[in-house]
Amino acid sequence: MNSTAALAELPQLERRTLSDTVYEALSDLLASGRLAPGDRLSLRQSAAALGVSVMPVREAVSRLAADGVLEVAPNRMIRVPFMSAAAFRALAETRIAVEGIAVARAAERRTEVDLAAIRRAEAAFRAEAEAARPDRARAVQLNRDLHFAIYDACGLPPLQEIIARLWLKAGPVINLDLRAHPERLLQGFALRRHAEALAAIEVRDSAAASAAIAADIREAAEFIMSRGGLRDA
Repeated sequence: MNSTAALAELPQLERRTLSDTVYEALSDLLASGRLAPGDRLSLRQSAAALGVSVMPVREAVSRLAADGVLEVAPNRMIRVPFMSAAAFRALAETRIAVEGIAVARAAERRTEVDLAAIRRAEAAFRAEAEAARPDRARAVQLNRDLHFAIYDACGLPPLQEIIARLWLKAGPVINLDLRAHPERLLQGFALRRHAEALAAIEVRDSAAASAAIAADIREAAEFIMSRGGLRDA
């Protein structure tokens, strides 16, 4: 076999640009709750932190602004937008519906490898939440990691993409709430619901798994809205 024939058998590599890489990095900051509504970003500082030029950062920010998860002011300052109570309520209801489908399917189709990953993620969140002085920002990130370990087991990439976009909007609000109200982490609501979801997934009970995640999302949303941290408009 000559070299030309050998090269022809290589799989096609996914074409990625610096803009794609920056988009994923900034998306991860939003979804994992390391940014909160009102937080500001600088194009130059972001570029320096990522080790790239300003251009791919500008392109990624434009995409995120089109998604409605970043906004660019006339002075070119980039900000994580605030969310109204009505918009957050609609987001929570949408998440319950969409993520409920994913967790139900994950319970039915999960493999032992999937289950091991879910168990590790649940244990990591529990360890942080039960620590004497939990790191709230890390707890938000570990909460996201657990949810996505579950959704990864559903085997439906288009559904996972929809959920990821919802979390771009949800992550900053959850982080802002924990900054202002650390008692929510200490009350253990999420711990109980996560344990229920894990137990249901272990026995392939799709209805119970879906109900546990729905309760987790609903209780967090009700707590956040009850504290009045969202805007009325």
